[in-house]
Amino acid sequence: MKKISLALLLVVLVVAFFAFDLQQLLTLSNLKAGMAQFEAWRADQPVLVGAIYFAVYVVVTALSLPGAVIMTLAGGALFGLFWGVVLVSFASTIGATLAFLVARYLLRDAVQQRFGRRLQALNKGVEKEGAFYLFTLRLVPVFPFFVINLLMGLTPMRARTFYWVSQVGMLAGTLVYVNAGTQLAQVNALGDIMSPSLLGSFALLGVFPLVTKKMLAWIRRRKQRVQYTPPKHYDRSLIVIGAGAGGLVSAYIAAAVKAKVTLIEAHEMGGDCLNYGCVPSKALIKSAKVAHQMRHADQFGLEPASPEFSFRKVMQRVHQVIQAVAPHDSIERYTGLGVEVIQGYGRLRDPWTVEVEYRDGSTQTLTTRSVILATGARPIVPPLPGIEDTGYVTSDTLWSAFAEMDTPPSRLVILGGGPIGCELAQSFARLGSTVTVVEMGQRLLTREDTDVAQHIGAALQNEGVLLMTNTKAVRCEKQGEQKVLVVQRNGNEEAVPFDALLCAVGRQARLEGYGLEALGIETHRVIATNEYLETLHPNIYAVGDVAGPFQFTHAAAHQAWYAAVNALFGHFKRFKVDYRFMPWTTYTDPEVARLGLSEQDANAQGVSYEVTHFPMAELDRAIVDGATGGFVKVLTVPGKDRILGVTIVGDHAGDLLAEFVLAMKQGLGLNKILGTIHAYPGWTEANKYAAGEWKKAHAPQGVLRLLEKYHAWRLRRS
Repeated sequence: MKKISLALLLVVLVVAFFAFDLQQLLTLSNLKAGMAQFEAWRADQPVLVGAIYFAVYVVVTALSLPGAVIMTLAGGALFGLFWGVVLVSFASTIGATLAFLVARYLLRDAVQQRFGRRLQALNKGVEKEGAFYLFTLRLVPVFPFFVINLLMGLTPMRARTFYWVSQVGMLAGTLVYVNAGTQLAQVNALGDIMSPSLLGSFALLGVFPLVTKKMLAWIRRRKQRVQYTPPKHYDRSLIVIGAGAGGLVSAYIAAAVKAKVTLIEAHEMGGDCLNYGCVPSKALIKSAKVAHQMRHADQFGLEPASPEFSFRKVMQRVHQVIQAVAPHDSIERYTGLGVEVIQGYGRLRDPWTVEVEYRDGSTQTLTTRSVILATGARPIVPPLPGIEDTGYVTSDTLWSAFAEMDTPPSRLVILGGGPIGCELAQSFARLGSTVTVVEMGQRLLTREDTDVAQHIGAALQNEGVLLMTNTKAVRCEKQGEQKVLVVQRNGNEEAVPFDALLCAVGRQARLEGYGLEALGIETHRVIATNEYLETLHPNIYAVGDVAGPFQFTHAAAHQAWYAAVNALFGHFKRFKVDYRFMPWTTYTDPEVARLGLSEQDANAQGVSYEVTHFPMAELDRAIVDGATGGFVKVLTVPGKDRILGVTIVGDHAGDLLAEFVLAMKQGLGLNKILGTIHAYPGWTEANKYAAGEWKKAHAPQGVLRLLEKYHAWRLRRS
């Protein structure tokens, strides 16, 4: 009610201003005609006239009424240059701040709630450099001041910052207009004040802060060069440390544009994804799925069979798959592309120097204009008492630890109910292990919505996985010949026996041993970078798991493009990395794929949304394939078809998500997806039907009622 009352009051004041034709008082002709009377009043009551002038100026600017320019001229004419500048400067800034606060009070919450996701980049920019950009806008009178006041009120900028930046930024324009007011008799039109040359001068003045920013960046680089002596010449245009997804793509791009690039890898080409993560885990998931389908062949009219297999052969297939993919990431391929590949350990000695330690212990020093750090991450091993004595594996080491086993671990305990834990839990359960998942949180997949986590949890439990959520691992110990994990659950300790313990509680960036500390590069869980992926030193970049915020292969490759282009061509043009349309998939059965906002994200950010839900049980192809579990859930702007986020649970969810990635990136709404032809019977029809559900919920009921009457009328016609 307070907001409504204030809004009504403002509307009444503005309407009254125009209804009583008060804008005619704030014209140049009226000002010149009334100057003699104004001067007489000022001579008789200087303080009172000054106070009234000040108050009126504040009201005019606070209500964003036309006439501020005339008021400024009047300030110069009545009070002279000095006092005119003082009065106008403070009155205009106070009025602008009041307009800023009113816009914030009345509109900011509603605007941020509705457009919060779209405004994220703007909000972050304002928080970081809002004062700088406001100052630039204030220096150029071409930008309407009242528009700036209202728009800035919708951002997170602090009122104190807005005030002092406006006070300083508007001073130049104030001086020009007040000075013109002191010569009012010679001003016949506002164009006499703002000549093309003067406007050009203001434009140059507005460019000054940008030039200053460039100068500060130059000073930063100069300071870097004073602290560290740069080489007289460089051996390479770019050195990339780490040959995982981020490093490989960075090197590929550099070679493609004919830069001299060196790729340094201490271990295996392809990094974690090829050797320990994406590729081997999906190979294991496929074998486990085939075994599961054999057991449940009766669902397809076939005789079910208990799969007979050697787990050793399953693991051999995993390694064969790795070997089949490996040529894509091999030394030979990248050498053929023009990349110099060095097998050794790279360490920064200064911003332009990398020391390489080869496997035989010899060293070499290389110089480079830019460096990209793509050193990846390693599994986190929780510091549980006794864990070293009982032994454990991680998502990196299980492929070698289990390679020679004829049968999978009889009793497998997995610490962590995230994507890796869920994928491997289901796979080993399908291959015959008795699997227990221990998760500290209230549920699995804590980054997903509750309905998603419940669906996957139920799928795992149906396949025999024991889920121990809200359970804390306390210690590992041996009880006779048996190894157990002691957990705390519901206030009591329980012993969970195991033959193998798999740690899947997350991954931590590889930060040590690369010379980061000596160079002062910040490392808080990941390497600190700006929006251009630059570290403290502008020629050193970081991508992938070591940079965050995502630990996905495709995210590392996405970052690599920005880092490589900025490293090689940043002196011409730099690009800010864009994470707005980052998809992710958990490869359980059914799969979970997500893009944009989930419901819990939207609620946490205060973003209003509508939910459209389409169950896979209604999709013909899902019925044909016997895979009716899951759904498509789309979040949209209330009343509109603009997509805020999508979550898909079901077979091929990761593939289905691609259409939504394209739609969101290109600004296409659900109506466009509904109007797109999808092959029948196909899984992609789930996307179309989800769009159809949205359309059905937003059908124009009034129009439909009229059409019903129209058709009834037509039936009565002869």
